[in-house]
Amino acid sequence: MIDRASISIAMPTIAKDLGLSDTMQGLILSGFFWTYACMQIPGGFLADKFGARVILTLSAVLWGIAEALLGLCPTGFALLAANLLLGASEAPVFPSGARLNAIWLNKNERARGATLMDAGGPFGAAIGGILVAEMILYFSSWRITFIICGVAAVILGLIAYWIIRDKPEDSPKVNDGELEIINLDRTENEVVEENKEPLLKIIPLRSFTGMLLGRCSWAMCFFGLLTWGPGYLTRALNLDLKSVGFATMIIFCAGGCGSLCGGWLADKLSSKGLGRGRSCKLLLTISGVCTLFAFAVLPSIPDVKTSIILLSCAAFVLMWGSMYWTFPPLLAPRSRVATVGGMMNMAGSVGGICIPLIVGLILDLTGSFDPVLYFFAGCAVIFIIMTNIIDLRHVR
Repeated sequence: MIDRASISIAMPTIAKDLGLSDTMQGLILSGFFWTYACMQIPGGFLADKFGARVILTLSAVLWGIAEALLGLCPTGFALLAANLLLGASEAPVFPSGARLNAIWLNKNERARGATLMDAGGPFGAAIGGILVAEMILYFSSWRITFIICGVAAVILGLIAYWIIRDKPEDSPKVNDGELEIINLDRTENEVVEENKEPLLKIIPLRSFTGMLLGRCSWAMCFFGLLTWGPGYLTRALNLDLKSVGFATMIIFCAGGCGSLCGGWLADKLSSKGLGRGRSCKLLLTISGVCTLFAFAVLPSIPDVKTSIILLSCAAFVLMWGSMYWTFPPLLAPRSRVATVGGMMNMAGSVGGICIPLIVGLILDLTGSFDPVLYFFAGCAVIFIIMTNIIDLRHVR
């Protein structure tokens, strides 16, 4: 996620250097999600077929190369092309993570596992916000910054191969007692390794639709904040680059903490007898309502500090949406989890494709971020509705 934050943070500087309009900026920011969406299902299929370990490593190495190429781009269209490669390279990450979550964790730990995985997004954006801003100021170059981030991604990918194992049984650090805990209370649905029925015979259409549209509307809020948040801080709140980096760090640190808190609350409520399905849907509904309120009132807040505090609160509850990654293991057999997770994340990526373009067009038409914030509030309404049509009554 640092790489996605890096281009968002650098975009005001890049736009000045290359003379990019708001619509062109939106096109570049959106480009990542075009290939990211297209490669979600293939990425999930590859993770199911070859294992998450190999696919995650290849993904990290390729996106590191793409990140470095961003620093060599002379035009806006070249940036778009490099961002397309970056999106394709990153696509298998979350489907692979969903597979590891389903295999490595028992049912009482999966909400925390899902939110811990998804917390990498806001924490990466937080680190990227301050780190990238400081690097651009230090080197006086966004190009050098991208190249350094790309090399770091390749190194981290190789480290991931050394650490990750596809199954607990493959890890020398997992003993028999831990293996028993990991396999605790597997349901019949979860232990089936091969289920060749069509997915719509396994997952009801209503739940499948709710999961996809709910993830899409949530992603429009999150990726809208990620891609255009720095622009909002720069243009609406009149912050300089260093202040934008610091504010971005605060906002997305709050989001990361919210992601972890949401997973802990879901597991706690589930263990108290509320049930996994009901606890997740309750917390996701609260998340949507609070996000709706924050974006709806933000245009009326003139104070910079209050606006940043409100954005931080919005990010905190918005990232409870990480619990959506508990749905693929709840709705699908283990052999299909990465594929279903890929479909769900593809829906989120469609939101990621649309939102930078929509925001860029709104800004070119109105010159104001107020309609943008109201649009985000509308996305939160859809998120609430879609979450509540997912049928998890069969999940204990």
